[in-house]
Amino acid sequence: MRVTGTLVLAVALTSQEAAADIKRHALIPEPLRGSWSMNTDGCGADDKSIIVLSDKAYASGEAQCAVPWVSETASPRGPIFSAHLQCSNQQAKKGAPSNLIMRPVDANQMSIGFDLNSLKTYRKCAAKQ
Repeated sequence: MRVTGTLVLAVALTSQEAAADIKRHALIPEPLRGSWSMNTDGCGADDKSIIVLSDKAYASGEAQCAVPWVSETASPRGPIFSAHLQCSNQQAKKGAPSNLIMRPVDANQMSIGFDLNSLKTYRKCAAKQ
């Protein structure tokens, strides 16, 4: 009986510690906002890989979605952000993903994808003058 009680207590404490490592943000953090492109030649109007992140939205050539919250999880290589996406009904019918994973590399480079296995490297586009 003591062993069972000890195991339950250990699992409860471990679960609370794991949950404490996740922070929830109401907005996409400022350093992640802006236009991002996979194209190393720049961010021209004909660049189909551009993703635009604003405080509460995600936009790409395929979808425009609201972002009601962003989760931040600590990792050995820095924070990993997961933006919850709420896309329009038409896009949801097409099987639009419900989360966007973002792992910053530095101020001008970030890995972005819909799951950890599909992350691709994006570079921040220069701000328009």
